Amino acid sequence: MWRLSALVGCCSLLLASLAAGQSLSQPLPASTTAPPNSIPEGTRFIIRLSDKLDTGKVKAGKHFQAKLAEDLSAPGGAIIPRGKRVKGHVSAVDRGFHARLLLSFDEIETQHGWMPLVATVTGVPGEHGVKQPKAEGDIERKGPNKGRMIESAAIGAGIGALGGVAAGGSHGAAIGAGVGGGAGLGAGLLTDRDLKLDKGQMLEVRLDRPLQVPLH
Repeated sequence: MWRLSALVGCCSLLLASLAAGQSLSQPLPASTTAPPNSIPEGTRFIIRLSDKLDTGKVKAGKHFQAKLAEDLSAPGGAIIPRGKRVKGHVSAVDRGFHARLLLSFDEIETQHGWMPLVATVTGVPGEHGVKQPKAEGDIERKGPNKGRMIESAAIGAGIGALGGVAAGGSHGAAIGAGVGGGAGLGAGLLTDRDLKLDKGQMLEVRLDRPLQVPLH
């Protein structure tokens, strides 16, 4: 009787092991495809700022709004139409000759409510005073334009020379030109410090996560 019970136990253990091995050898189910109402990651689109952003005035945390400048379409035909609002905030601000803004996006308006938006600025169309945004999406102002600096210095020198002539002839003109040139150069630098994105400025944006478009 004891031997029969032991034999039955061994058989049960063997069958359980075979069943476990068979279940492990079965292929895992294939990953589900993205839903047809999902706008794929990497999609690029244009928005238009509804607020002015100036590094001389804004601080990190400031909220801003923009609007879609074109329709956003999912593969299945769902659309977020042009004109829908986009909300975001300023993540970082740097002032000075290399002023920069780092913008983050929070949500986008659809025809059936607001949806989370994870995206990065990839370009500033039509604005030649900024550099191509880096991978992080920060918008950086180009350095001082040498041509404008020389022009400012020349204008300052001319004004200084006129004042010098009135005060002390040719010698005064030379001194006045030197002082005026320095003043003109300084004015050119001081008035060209901040990065300004005006209301209506277009931004190119790239989706960093798929965007679900609610159908109802």
